[in-house]
Amino acid sequence: MSRAVVIGGGPAGLMAAEELGRAGCSVLLADAKPSFGRKFLMAGKSGLNLTKAEPQERFLAAYEDAAPWLAPMLAEFSAEAVQDWARGLGQNLFTGSTGRVFPVAMKASPLLRAWLARLDGFGVTRRSRWRWTGWDSQGELLFDTPDGQRSLSADVTVLALGGASWARLGSDGAWSGLLAARGIDIAPFQPANAALDIAWSDHMTAVLGEPLKGVALSAGSLRSRGEAVISRRGLEGGGIYAISRAVRQGAVPMIDLMPDLPVAEIARRLARPRGKSSWSNHLRRALNLGPVHTALLQEFGRPLPTDAVALAALVKALPIRHAGLRPMDEAISTAGGVRRAALTDDLMLRAFPGVFCAGEMLDWEAPTGGYLLTACLATGKRAGRAAAAYAQTR
Repeated sequence: MSRAVVIGGGPAGLMAAEELGRAGCSVLLADAKPSFGRKFLMAGKSGLNLTKAEPQERFLAAYEDAAPWLAPMLAEFSAEAVQDWARGLGQNLFTGSTGRVFPVAMKASPLLRAWLARLDGFGVTRRSRWRWTGWDSQGELLFDTPDGQRSLSADVTVLALGGASWARLGSDGAWSGLLAARGIDIAPFQPANAALDIAWSDHMTAVLGEPLKGVALSAGSLRSRGEAVISRRGLEGGGIYAISRAVRQGAVPMIDLMPDLPVAEIARRLARPRGKSSWSNHLRRALNLGPVHTALLQEFGRPLPTDAVALAALVKALPIRHAGLRPMDEAISTAGGVRRAALTDDLMLRAFPGVFCAGEMLDWEAPTGGYLLTACLATGKRAGRAAAAYAQTR
């Protein structure tokens, strides 16, 4: 029986272990943390967004530069296939108004329990608190374990070690040094799906913690109608995450405070006679901006133009002053990782036959909304299947 070791107990690693176990391999699944799927469980705290139901062309576009690389894997394990897989684990699903797909239970824990039970049925052995530390001179895998250092030989290995955000949940990026030292080309990690770092003035104290709704956010060529939250540290939430890649690349983030009205209509309303009303009261009455929108306009637009056309233009394109993205460990995900050129189409390291990579440790990124999890699952499936096929040929 072929011996397979999967390192990393997140979605990609679990999927690789499932494929190897299904193929009849003897599988050991190791993770550095005390339990498996910790980041997966955290993602499910606000509702586990499994995937997104939309046309495949639009779905692939979310991966931007990485779309051609990921397309074959996402064709094999598409959004529809993810839903069928989840239902096969006993999860009833529903699709929200934006196309996002969730388990009816909303949490990740029921799915994870069923998944681990399936792996048990395939005979997968799980080892927690096993931190991979590289290879020895004989090519055996080395682990720091509660019982001391262990070495293991394997016919195939799947690395599914995550990116470099949320280190406390297991994705600390420490593996990158181990691979780089052996000549593997690694793109530097950068924050993705990250909040904007903003030092608010005292003027914003009254709206801290409030949601920002009914706006459009943009940066460069990216545009989002998602929501955000005014936190003490800045602006965060899906609407901001969707444009964070362009911000990271130097584009100026903008807010359209009234995305459903053209600038000419806003200017027309502002040009109405204001009588003895102050300019701020006239602005409030003419546009019916809520307190959060008004606070942001004052925060980023002061001194406000008194010309109706100029103020209308500012309402439609309000530049956000910020200090960059929040630190990488706070990001939902990361860009960077093992570059495509270092891998075969089956995600095997060219320099290390029999060693495969999957999940967020690969050099790709995507917005939140089901895209991240779907690609982690799809790459895990490809790596697991390919590793099983490789082991059989050996």
